[in-house]
Parts: sequence; C-alpha cells; structure tokens
Amino acid sequence: MASKLGEMLVKAQLITDVQLEDVMKIQRREGGKLGSIVVRQGYCSDQDIVSFLGMQYGVPAADLEQWPPIDAGVIALIPKDLAQRHKVLPLQRTGNVLTLAMSDPTDIFAMDDVRFHTGYNVDPVVSSEMGLVRAVEKYYGGASGVRLADSQGGRATMGGGPAGAGPIDTTAAKPFNELDEQFDLQELEQELDADAEFEATDDDEESINVGALKKGSEDAPVVKLVNMVLIDAIKRGASDIHIEPYEKNYRIRFRIDGILMEVMRPNLKLKDPLTSRVKILAKLNIAEKRLPQDGRIKLRVNMGGRQKVIDYRVSILPTLFGEKIVLRLLDSDKLMLDLTKLGFEQESLDRWDRQISKPYGMVLVTGPTGSGKTNTLYSSIAKLNTVDTNILTAEDPVEFNFPGINQVQMKEQIGLNFAAALRSFLRQDPNIILVGEIRDFETAEIAIKASLTGHLVLSTLHTNDAPSTINRLMNMGVEPFLVATSVNIICAQRLVRRLCASCKAVDTHHQPEEALREVGFTPEEIQRGITFYKPVGCDICNKRGYKGRVGLYEVLEMSETLKDMILTGASAIELREQGQKEGMITLRRSGCRKVLDGVTTIEEIIRETVL
Repeated sequence: MASKLGEMLVKAQLITDVQLEDVMKIQRREGGKLGSIVVRQGYCSDQDIVSFLGMQYGVPAADLEQWPPIDAGVIALIPKDLAQRHKVLPLQRTGNVLTLAMSDPTDIFAMDDVRFHTGYNVDPVVSSEMGLVRAVEKYYGGASGVRLADSQGGRATMGGGPAGAGPIDTTAAKPFNELDEQFDLQELEQELDADAEFEATDDDEESINVGALKKGSEDAPVVKLVNMVLIDAIKRGASDIHIEPYEKNYRIRFRIDGILMEVMRPNLKLKDPLTSRVKILAKLNIAEKRLPQDGRIKLRVNMGGRQKVIDYRVSILPTLFGEKIVLRLLDSDKLMLDLTKLGFEQESLDRWDRQISKPYGMVLVTGPTGSGKTNTLYSSIAKLNTVDTNILTAEDPVEFNFPGINQVQMKEQIGLNFAAALRSFLRQDPNIILVGEIRDFETAEIAIKASLTGHLVLSTLHTNDAPSTINRLMNMGVEPFLVATSVNIICAQRLVRRLCASCKAVDTHHQPEEALREVGFTPEEIQRGITFYKPVGCDICNKRGYKGRVGLYEVLEMSETLKDMILTGASAIELREQGQKEGMITLRRSGCRKVLDGVTTIEEIIRETVL
C-alpha cells in the first residue's frame, strides 16, 4: 500500500523519485506511515495526502481542518483513549450509522471496536494521520476520557454504549432485600483498582486479555461494569449472577446463600452492549439472538496478592424483551471435599461411607438444581481416589478438575452423551464410574448393567426425596428386579442457610407446642425445651443474619426388606415408612436437628422441606 501511494504521488508529480526514495529510507529506519512522513518532510500538504488516500482506499476523503464543528454528543460516543489508540474521530451520526474519520479505513479491528462501543454501524472516511492527531487533541483536550463514577458516586457517565444510553443512575440502585446496603459502583471501582487484577484464561492457558479488563476499563464503561459485576459476585460469595431484561427496566441479581437479591438496575439501553460483552468473554456468537447459548468464562483473579481461577458457566436464554444471562460461579476454593463437614448426621454418614466403599452397585444422589449434589459426589469420589483405583466421570459440564480422575465433558452436538460415554467407559477397565445425571432409559439401563458387572456407579437424579427415586427409575422403564439388585443407597438433599455464628441471638418468642409438632419436633424434644436462635445481622454477614449454607440429608440404605418391597411394587409412601422404621432420617427431621443444634432456623427448614 505504501509503495502504491508513493507511486501515485510521483505520477501526479507531487513528489519526485528522489524524494520517494528518501521517504522510503526514513520509513524503513523509523517506521510510520508513508503519507505522514511525506508531510513531515514538507514534500506535499495534508490536503494532497488526504485526496490520494481517498483514491487509494476508494472511500470519501475528509479534510478535518475544513470540517464544520462536530457536535459534542457525537464526540462523546467514543472515549478519548479509544480515539487516540486507533487514530479515529466520530464526525456525525445519521440514524444508525456513525461517520468515522480514520487514517486507515481498512483497519477492521478499529471499526469493530468502535462498533462494539457505540452500537452503531461505521461508515469510514479517510483523513491524514497528523490531521486526526490534531483533531483528537482539539475535541478531547486534556480530559481523562470516560469515567464510571463521579466524586459523589451517584452517576456513571457513559462514553461507550449506544447513543442516548446516558448515565447509569446508581442512586436508583435497589438495596439488598430489606437492607440499606447499596451497590456502590464507585466503591467497587476503588476495590477493583486496589486488590483485584484479572484476565480471562483458556483451559490451555492461552490468556485472553480481558483487560481489556483493566486497561479497557479506561475507555469502555460497559467493559468496566461487567468486570466489576464479576468481581463483586466473588467478593459477596454469590453462587449465580442473573442479568435480566424487561420491557421497561434492566436488573442484575446475585444469588447469595440460595436467595436472589437485586443489586442494581443499569440503564435499559445498556442491554445489548452488556450482553455482547458477556458473549465475547464466553466465546459465543454475538449475532445469534434467537437461540439459547451456553458457554464458559475462565478468569484468573489476583485478589489481595493471591491468585485464583474462577469459572463462570454462562447460559443465555432469549426472552420476550431480550436475552437473559445467568452465570454460575464455580470457585474451587469453596468446594468442600470433606464429607464430615457437609452436614450429614452421624448415622447417615456411617451408612453413606459403608455403601460407597463397596466394590460394586449404584449410589444415587437426588435433589433439585442447586442443592449441592455435585459437591456430595465430588466429596465421595475424592475419598475413593487412590492410586490403585481407576475412576471415570461423565459430566455436563465438568465443573472442577481433579488430579487422578479421568473426567469427560459431554458434547451432545457431536453425539457424545451420557449413554455413549458410559458404553466407552466399560471398555476402559474402570473401578468407579460417575455419571453426571441419569436423564433417560438408555443411560439408566447402561448404568445399572455396569453396577451389576463389578463397577461402583455414582449418579444423580431429579426427585423430591429418596424413596420416590425408586419409582422414578421404574417410570423410566427400568425393571423392578434390576432396581432392587443394583441400587445400594439413595441420598436426597437440600441446602439451607446457616445462621451467622457472630451475631445469632436467642429467640425469646414463644412457640406453641402444636406448631412445633406440626413442624416435626418430637414430643420428647418439646418437653425438654428447645432453644431457638434468630438472625440478627452484622458486618461479617453483610447484615443478613445468615452466612454460608449447610446440607439436609435423607439417606435410604437398601435393606433386604426394602428390596422385597420394590419387587412387589410398593409405593414411595410405603418405602418411606419402612425406611423410617429402619432408622432413615428424613429431610425435615434432618432440618429439625440442625435447628436443635442452633445451626439454622425453623423458617429455613420449612422453606426447603415438607413433613
């Protein structure tokens, strides 16, 4: 291109061959663009170069010295740092098209960056590099560009995002539940600058520069907002981030200790830029807005001088008013692999340990999404993970990596589902097989056959309690005699919030005996007297009164009597009654024990369990 421009200038007799040779030598020695060097050497004017650049690139030419004054609203569409970095200047906006002066109209990266930050299509015109530098300095002056929060912490000025997006009004941010705590963007910005540096990373350790995460935060408010939401979710101990568009508002919620709390309401016009940013991080298709998409963001975070890797499992769902985004945080530091600390009652834990130590059979964990099933399974296989054991897992997705365990990620689009993986596992000489979920008859049949041929199989199902799991398997089409002979033990579980140990207080409110019996406390417990505790709220628990969660467990161990009942077609109610006779602790009774121990409250166990 440079030689073509030089040849065109020589042909137009604006410079001589000797001058071109001189310019080429300078370019080889110092670098830079040929047109700028020609002007700097005084061989021809800026206007001549602009005209020839227009001819060279086949786009209109714009002499910025003669251009009418540019509207301040148009200049505000692009931050100063972005304009300086790419040597571009917004000239005017017509509908959804932004006219952009560029020194190199073939710079696709610059146009993509501007398109992402503004939300507009770009119509390039060519200008000289020196003219652009002077114009950027003229219109942006010494301003530091865009900032997210002013000195009052009340507003966030937007230089990126669609025109008219305006400020993010943090004064309208909703408080946590009944709390007074606000989602303070300015405070978050200071925290981020002080102790959190992070970058996206691939599993193969190739870094994606999401800083973009810090560097880009200087010129991209949407980027900065996404970064701070991701970091703040970690700091607050959230398990999920919900980004939800509605007809007239846009909100972000965190799930903390199992409860969703609204943390802020960004301007509705940030919807598309924010969604695009998340899609870019998760390597999803930005253009596809009609179909659900799933991806993953892996960040390496430096917080307080300590480096850690956080995975965000991304799910994008098209809704009536836009795409809803849910990010599940997978923090390996929070993964508890000690079965004794999960919340099992000692009797239930003894039964569980006894059955997972058997060489074959099926071990099932049941419960709704977010009830801690994966944690229980991981804790179990971590205990069984020895050098003389071959453990294979089929997961969708693989949430945490474990050394010594062979983990396989399911890929439905190429036919790698649970059933296909299980068939392959049986040819891999396994001792223990973990199947992420039994979803259909085919998977259930292969898993049961594996458990009957000398393998220990661990898996999950979505059922309400342990006894109903038996009926669920038979409803899938599994024969009763196969269920009776293969299943060793079933564990149903729930998670309830744990009272904050620093601020919980004795609840002096009198509870009627009849109400306590209806909850599930025994007459003996009521007679002895029960000390109830209530949440208070302190700085440690963010004024919520709860900090962390604890599991409720219902463990049904298969006895000969229960196996006979399955063969004769007993109902879930009959199986439950027999299980209780044999010492099974129900989910509600497990909750009552946690209340007696001062771990949680009656309200929590009523919210998660039935009598």
